[in-house]
Amino acid sequence: MKNGNKDLATRYSGVSKLDTPFHNFFRIAIYLLVISGLLIFILWPIVAVLFESVYYNGILDLSNYKQIFTENRQLLINSLFIALLSTLLAVFLGLCIALFITHSNNRGKRVVFSILLLTMISPPFVSSLAYIMLFGKRGIITYKLLGLSVNPYGWHGIVLMQSIGFTSLAALLIIGVLRGIDRSLEQASMDLGASSFQTLMKVTIPLAKPGIIATVLLVFIRSLSDFGTPIIIGGGFSVLATEAYLNVIGLYNMPKAAAMSTLLLLPALVIFIVYRFIMGKSQFFSTKTVSLGDREIKLSRWINIFLAVITWSFVILMVLKYLTIFYGAFAKTWGVDFSLSLRHVKALNIRRLNSFVRSLKYSLIAGLLGSAVGILISYITERKKIIGWQMIDFIATLPFMIPGTFFGIGYILAFHDYPLAFTGTAFIVVVNCIYRQLPIGTKAGTAVLSQLNPELEYSAMDLGARELHVLKDIIMPAVKPAFLVSFINTFTATMTTIGAIIFLVSPESKVATVEMFDAIKNGDIGLGAVFANLIIISVLIINISFSWLVLKKKKNSYSSNGGTQYVSTIETINQRV
Repeated sequence: MKNGNKDLATRYSGVSKLDTPFHNFFRIAIYLLVISGLLIFILWPIVAVLFESVYYNGILDLSNYKQIFTENRQLLINSLFIALLSTLLAVFLGLCIALFITHSNNRGKRVVFSILLLTMISPPFVSSLAYIMLFGKRGIITYKLLGLSVNPYGWHGIVLMQSIGFTSLAALLIIGVLRGIDRSLEQASMDLGASSFQTLMKVTIPLAKPGIIATVLLVFIRSLSDFGTPIIIGGGFSVLATEAYLNVIGLYNMPKAAAMSTLLLLPALVIFIVYRFIMGKSQFFSTKTVSLGDREIKLSRWINIFLAVITWSFVILMVLKYLTIFYGAFAKTWGVDFSLSLRHVKALNIRRLNSFVRSLKYSLIAGLLGSAVGILISYITERKKIIGWQMIDFIATLPFMIPGTFFGIGYILAFHDYPLAFTGTAFIVVVNCIYRQLPIGTKAGTAVLSQLNPELEYSAMDLGARELHVLKDIIMPAVKPAFLVSFINTFTATMTTIGAIIFLVSPESKVATVEMFDAIKNGDIGLGAVFANLIIISVLIINISFSWLVLKKKKNSYSSNGGTQYVSTIETINQRV
């Protein structure tokens, strides 16, 4: 059957005989437009940063790198130190929570899973904001309840906040892997007399190694590129991402900022190459989907208790964080007067409200266009196999490994001059968000297309359908789950991101996260909490509404087909990144 499909693929690698010159031209134009977008909005900014870091007035100049390794060497050490500790702690917590959901017999798994999904839509700096409100010098726990005056600022605050902030992401990625491994190996281990702990350490975790490495990669990159947390709670402790931000915003020293961003990229590239090498040799996943309630091995009592303590401690901390943010928006003066007041809500003048509305508009546009572009790229690489399709797939995956700071500075350098002078416009902010989140869209589309029998498309062509009709009437309805995954990811990321777009926004294109960042940086905790609540509530409403709109089926066909396909899409994306 495989050879038959291959012959069919060869036979239909061209176009339908009924395609007119207009349809051929239109199809080729779409392909060229998609590929040009990858080259211009992904590859060119990368080249621009690398070029800016080593050339000054047309002359090769490595002085910025020399300065970083001599005068600013501590910044590089600080960045790697923070990223390493945050990654280890976040992945450990994420692994424990993932094992709690997939392997333990404890109750409340669906509650925990819902909390994980909720925390994925948190705006940036929410953890830091809640940390200051709860454990700061005037924090409600440290000062009001315990009577302590604790200094929350420093490297320990950065590590703690980054770890907590990335735990949900780590847990969700590892859950997808644990639910896809071959469970018969775990059963065999238990049948041969191994304890539950031995089975976890020698069978389950080694089988999940590719997914854990992917999680390490993503968390490490995000930690390296996080400049906001060190600014807010770092105190005198600085890292490369923060200095790159200050060199752009404060000093406009672009060559030095480009060199710092390049150094942020190098360790991320090394980890990504190692990950792809390991994944290339790993085939650990089964096709069986395990539901949240399934339990393949019986864990010991102490392991169950250990996983439950860690998981529920995290859940309680998350609930406390969100309650704090919600109440902080209505507290008159946090740390001094906790009486209810609308003063922070009333501070939302027309300019600030416009920033929030602008965020919604940008996010909707980026979500819809980004999802469509991702599906088209996956169709080109998975189905058409045009010349250079592997390079196209690689370029589309590059944003996955690029720190946000690097990507933002790259857009400043690449699009500040004629003929691509887009800096400061709404267009460049939306485009940046689209291509920043493109890897999820392409991998979601590939995950669905790889499970869709191509013979259906070939049959349509035999019956006279043109390729554009096949794409519209067969491919697009089948990839609804992938479109949903991509839209939710891109919309949520655009609403909550700040890493790249803070370098691109102008007063006319300012968004809600930038307004929130400015408020927190200026000490206006109440206003920052108001923006955080607005972002969280709006993202929840839009995501739930869009999910219902896209996945609704007549006569409950979703429950028998669409829901299964949606779950399958989510769980296979991580394997394909």
